[in-house]
Amino acid sequence: MLSSKTILQAERRIRPFVRKTWLERSPLGQHVFVKLENLQHTGSFKVRGAMNKLLSLTDDEKARGVITASTGNHGAAVAYGLKTLSIKGRIVVPENASTTKVDAIRRLGAEVQFEGNDGVIAERYARTHAAQNGLTYISPYNDLEVVAGQGSIGVELSRQLENIDVVMVALGGGGLISGIASYLKAVSPETRVIACSPENSAVMDASVKAGKILDLESKPTLSDGTAGGVEAGAVTFDLVRKLVDDYVTVSEDEIKEGMRQFMNLHHMLLEGAAGMVVASYLKEREKLEGKKVVLVICGANIGLETLKQILT
Repeated sequence: MLSSKTILQAERRIRPFVRKTWLERSPLGQHVFVKLENLQHTGSFKVRGAMNKLLSLTDDEKARGVITASTGNHGAAVAYGLKTLSIKGRIVVPENASTTKVDAIRRLGAEVQFEGNDGVIAERYARTHAAQNGLTYISPYNDLEVVAGQGSIGVELSRQLENIDVVMVALGGGGLISGIASYLKAVSPETRVIACSPENSAVMDASVKAGKILDLESKPTLSDGTAGGVEAGAVTFDLVRKLVDDYVTVSEDEIKEGMRQFMNLHHMLLEGAAGMVVASYLKEREKLEGKKVVLVICGANIGLETLKQILT
């Protein structure tokens, strides 16, 4: 399992390279606070895990280089880390990847390579290429160094707010919630951790309930940052099973409403995965009445067309 000491070490390691994001009281509820990772470098919490992984590499590993596969926040986070630390590497993306997302990765100076027409194919290529060429593959969540980096959010929360009753976090592959929960449960065992998923892609949620990692089809969702399957043998599976207290799923209409309410009240952008957490709170609001609740607003990266769809 992941110790609080390991997470504290990660927090100290990445501190010069990431923003300590604001914890802001929210008009969403009387005792509701939002952790604004949408204001993090690259617009997402992902930079924390990517930086911790890159900083943990040996000089030899850095010299050989790294590779990852991602069309979104993880790819941008790794690209940011490569540029910041002057490490060579590349981001593998499927041929049908969004031009907007690929351009964002390229603006950070990363080498982009196209492989296949599906994210699974791109990831398989990246893993195989890494193994055959002595490169380090950086997983978006299936890596304890990455998870420890995400756990630095838990460290910040414990310093920013006392007596937190509930933390609500996007689930996805489990890297973010595993890191946060690993630290908070160590320093504040009474704090409840609630995992939030879209109904259209709740693979980890369903897997935990089944007691094994399932291979399930995902439908399209605004919460694209949490969409998709969970790798067989993922290190996050047992962490999620042990540390998460409750699970919530929300519909696409509920996600839209959550996004609209947040943008209206806080006057800033958020992506679907973050809106999904807001929606989960709104769904559970009556049960959480009187509780001190933190919502982790995990990212801001939303395309203009999607934003237009939400607002209209």
